[in-house]
Amino acid sequence: MPLALYALAAGAFGIGVTEFVIMGLLIDVSKDLGVSISAAGQLISGYALGVVIGAPLLTIATGNWPRKTVLLALMAIFTIGNLACALAPDYWTLMGARIITAFAHGTFFGVGSVVATGLVAPNRKASAIALMFTGLTIANILGVPFGTWLGQAFGWRATFWAVTAVGLAAFAVILALVPRGHAALEKSDLRADLAVLRRTPVLLGLATTVLGYAGVFAVFTYIAPLLTEISGFREAAVSPILLVFGGGLIAGNLAGGKVADRWLVPAVLGSLVVLALVLATMSFAIHSQVMAVIYVGLLGAAAFATVAPLQMWVLEKAQGAGQSLASSFNIAAFNLGNAAGAWLGGTVIAHGLGLGSLTWVAALLPLAALAVAGLALRLDRGTTSGAPATVRS
Repeated sequence: MPLALYALAAGAFGIGVTEFVIMGLLIDVSKDLGVSISAAGQLISGYALGVVIGAPLLTIATGNWPRKTVLLALMAIFTIGNLACALAPDYWTLMGARIITAFAHGTFFGVGSVVATGLVAPNRKASAIALMFTGLTIANILGVPFGTWLGQAFGWRATFWAVTAVGLAAFAVILALVPRGHAALEKSDLRADLAVLRRTPVLLGLATTVLGYAGVFAVFTYIAPLLTEISGFREAAVSPILLVFGGGLIAGNLAGGKVADRWLVPAVLGSLVVLALVLATMSFAIHSQVMAVIYVGLLGAAAFATVAPLQMWVLEKAQGAGQSLASSFNIAAFNLGNAAGAWLGGTVIAHGLGLGSLTWVAALLPLAALAVAGLALRLDRGTTSGAPATVRS
């Protein structure tokens, strides 16, 4: 794999840390800024909203820029946003800084996916995307635990100073390693780019992503109470168990990319089936401590086995004009799925079904995603060769 892919992975690592590390610092932030835990938790929702809004806006705004320039600009936004987080004097300034930082997220992974596929042979495109996303998985295994420890030991601002340094390092390696030969964009036609989003297969691909990841986060958002209240683990055991989840992320991510390189459609459908099975059978496994640990790892593997296939599938449906925009929308779709899954899980708990019901309710979502993907394939077969299906007004 080209060294440029590792540069993209470095950027993905920094973005992954800044997205998820706030979860471990909510108590510290709430005490320091004088807000409630629930208000501090909105910093997570604000970030997700920034990704959903920022992905299409920045992708459109930078449509005619060289891709390397886009990536460098995004890392600059990311670095400045984290610096603003570290210096934020109050809650709303921190919220604004988080949203600014999130604007870089969707476009970085969207444009980065297009760059990654252009750096390798056609039969290694999904693996290239998976390698870039490995930075995100490593962030969950190493970066987030370290950032949480750093913030708890030296204050939450220290974590954002450290992530600012990561942003500077990522900027430097992208500048040095991403070749100019793969940097030039074809001239963007905004009308043509937006027209791609009217293609039924693209819209169904985005819907598949939202539903699949909603199933993951309906459970993962509440993994700590699941492990302590149902499996019977002490709170101190949760962090080490989450390392197993992180190991599953890396394994599933790389495996999903390898399979998608050879059999893209089976990889999409198969990964969704596996995710549904893991979530459904987790309902029984969670009552045994040994099986709970195993299934946390399986959940990580099944969750990220879907990432490269879904991203590659949407890129193929976009085909040419609008690829960067469609790719960025798919990253936004992952985050929309995260938010929807967390909301659904909270609703299930609030309405008295209990923690134990989360996993089987969550299993219905990848099954719904599978149905949507099947509809997309059926429409593909019924479409005239070379003529993309569009949404009829």
